[in-house]
Amino acid sequence: MTAGTSDATLAARLKGRAGRGHRVIAVATVAAGEVVTATLGADLDADFEIGSISKGFTGLLYVDALERGEIGALSTLGDFLPLATSPAAGLALSAVSTHSSGLPRLAPGTVTLRTMRDMWRHGANPYGEDLPQLLGQAAEVKLGKPRPSYSNFGFELLGHAIAAAAGTTYRELVATRLAGPLGLASVYAPRSAADLRPGALLGTSRLGRPQQAWTGEALAPAGGIRASIEDMGRFTLALLDGSAPGIAALDPVAPLAGPAVRIGAAWITIDRHGRQVTWHNGGTGGFRSWIGVDRAAGTGVVVLTATARSVDRAGMSMLTELSTAAP
Repeated sequence: MTAGTSDATLAARLKGRAGRGHRVIAVATVAAGEVVTATLGADLDADFEIGSISKGFTGLLYVDALERGEIGALSTLGDFLPLATSPAAGLALSAVSTHSSGLPRLAPGTVTLRTMRDMWRHGANPYGEDLPQLLGQAAEVKLGKPRPSYSNFGFELLGHAIAAAAGTTYRELVATRLAGPLGLASVYAPRSAADLRPGALLGTSRLGRPQQAWTGEALAPAGGIRASIEDMGRFTLALLDGSAPGIAALDPVAPLAGPAVRIGAAWITIDRHGRQVTWHNGGTGGFRSWIGVDRAAGTGVVVLTATARSVDRAGMSMLTELSTAAP
């Protein structure tokens, strides 16, 4: 594994695949048990927002909690969170983990004319709620039909529920059960801008406008984790060698979008050119991210960028190339 040195060849490949407009971008590849990393415009230990890849962390922690016996197959949100008479109280954690609970995409009141205006005009963080505020939003929620429907709100509640089951906070749960055991020193969930580490990058919009960091206690399980590309490379290796806690989260258990797209605990699996790819992506005000693994080939790719321009296509094509070349 490379240690603190950006691979020039990989950096050139990334530049060619990602296209224009990326001010700061990084990639990690895993093949044959080796992690190779490269960055353009930042150091290897630079601190990126990984957005909804945070849900993948939460999915691992959910399955790990099942394996520890802290939660059960029939556990509900209301078993661990003080949701009183909220309709969300009776929702099974298993349904929430596969985006099939009926919860809306966002918490009630998250998106208002004011928050949208401040985000588009000033790059403001539209989140920032603490846990009591999240629980207050849950009290007002209206449930839809229990069918596959992506929900940030659901994963916010799921992460805090499994943390409560363990008698801790979500922030500490990430630190003690994932970051610590896997040696991911840069992985953390800042509650506010004051929690950002010295190496934390600030992202930009597609037009190059500075964006505030997306921080918040409530947000963390769905989209508030930050990490360096070096640690995301180590994390990808742990997914492939099975050393990540709760690794069964990657196993698809339910449909997400027809028979071709299935989901485990957050992790999405698709068939691409005859190969099964397990992946997740992420997006915040100033960042985009993508992670994917081909478990059969033992290959993986992570792409992080500090610009709100998608890197999904670049990540998927690099993974396809890597898997095709694998013995």
